[in-house]
Amino acid sequence: MGIKINRAYLVIALCGILGVILGGTASRAELNQCLTAEVPTNSCLTQDPITETIEGMGVGLVAGAGAAVGATWQQWRKDT
Repeated sequence: MGIKINRAYLVIALCGILGVILGGTASRAELNQCLTAEVPTNSCLTQDPITETIEGMGVGLVAGAGAAVGATWQQWRKDT
């Protein structure tokens, strides 16, 4: 029982870390695409790149950890 719980925490942590990486990368790519447009919008020019990247990382963390919690919960229910 203890090993399964430790694995669940490991899966949640790894998915959260991957979510942070993917969320930050996607946010940065979106900002770069916005800035290289022929006619950048006003909101694109006034965004702080660091803040936008951190927000993307936060969303990625929540999405990754949430998906991992859902997957481990479903697997736990299937095993019992």
